[in-house]
Amino acid sequence: MDTVTRRKFLKLTTGAVAVGAAAPLLSIDQIAQAAIDRPLPAGTPILVVVTLYGGNDGLNTVVPYTDPIYYSSRPEISYKADQVLPLDAELALNPAMKGLKSLWDQNKVAIVRGVGYPNPDHSHFSSMAKWQTASPAKHINTGWLGRWVDTQSEDPMLAISLGSVLPPLLAGAKRSGSALPLGGLVIPKGSLATECLQLSKPSKKDSKLMAAAATSMRNLFNVSTNVQPVLKAPAPVSPDLPTTNGGNAGGDSNLAQQLDVVAKLIAAGSPTKVWSVSLGGFDTHANEANAQAELLGVVSDSLSRFMGQLKATTRSNDVTIMVYSEFGRRVVGNGSQGTDHGTAGPMFVIGNAVKGGFYGEQPSLKNLYKNDLAVTTDFRDVYATVIEKVLKSPIEPTLGKWSGRINFL
Repeated sequence: MDTVTRRKFLKLTTGAVAVGAAAPLLSIDQIAQAAIDRPLPAGTPILVVVTLYGGNDGLNTVVPYTDPIYYSSRPEISYKADQVLPLDAELALNPAMKGLKSLWDQNKVAIVRGVGYPNPDHSHFSSMAKWQTASPAKHINTGWLGRWVDTQSEDPMLAISLGSVLPPLLAGAKRSGSALPLGGLVIPKGSLATECLQLSKPSKKDSKLMAAAATSMRNLFNVSTNVQPVLKAPAPVSPDLPTTNGGNAGGDSNLAQQLDVVAKLIAAGSPTKVWSVSLGGFDTHANEANAQAELLGVVSDSLSRFMGQLKATTRSNDVTIMVYSEFGRRVVGNGSQGTDHGTAGPMFVIGNAVKGGFYGEQPSLKNLYKNDLAVTTDFRDVYATVIEKVLKSPIEPTLGKWSGRINFL
């Protein structure tokens, strides 16, 4: 290839590098290699954040099954007492959440009730922005975990989101977390690979960004063959779940696939302290009962499977899972057997280190705030606890002088 062609190639590539400086795209190979070269020290806490996009209906997730207002407010989509999975004399889990109920019975699930923020916003975009930036009062351009990344030593493996687009959650001011496309990155082969390797050779004539582009291209090819066993190995198999056709019982979903990848890389020793996964579809304006139950079944089964997989590794006591959605739904059902955008909802914190049980006050169905559930717990109380107890970091760079905490760890 001549110098002009090479320069054109690298100039085009520098655009990707410039974007990658804010949100690097990783391959599973790169992460697996890092797990071999510099594995996460034993006992290092790991946070897994699960985002439920669309606004999950908290009242049909953690069901107030003895409250008559619950039944009168949504007669077409409420669950009868003999259908739900009781947690105590007042609250129960959705009948599709048997896996999570089993973890609850093992005291590994904390349910934080009535979580939200002041002056709630019913917009998906605005509300999710407030949750992911942890800034309900004003718009900012950094995510709460992105600001934590800013305080750490530079490492593209530190915080990873499954998917090709980095969520605002992991965007910092100086650097960010990385994105891992679920299918991985496709490495060129054959003659194309030969040409790309030629183009990626260093040159003294390259600008700083062009040199970075060439280095990035070389790195894609510099993966040792000793990572292949890690990549080809199945995700850890839980020792206490039934198996069907060689795998854990229960069909795969996108969330299950994401968590399988996370389980595999955690088991391999990936030097990653924060993982982000997600599931969409929770905007249940119509036909909620079936749609939400199916989604909650996916969440419950995927998380219980993931916890079982971790049990087969040396990291099972290191992982804490946090589950949230941008808002709950209205108390009163709409005319389409669904619910509209609401405010407060439950959060789940799951792990062997979690003190299982209820935290925060259950919002009253009688005393509503503008026809919505009142927020009884600020999400920053949960975040502050996670930053200090899981990430072992001071909260000021992320949340300022926020004073609220919840004792679930």
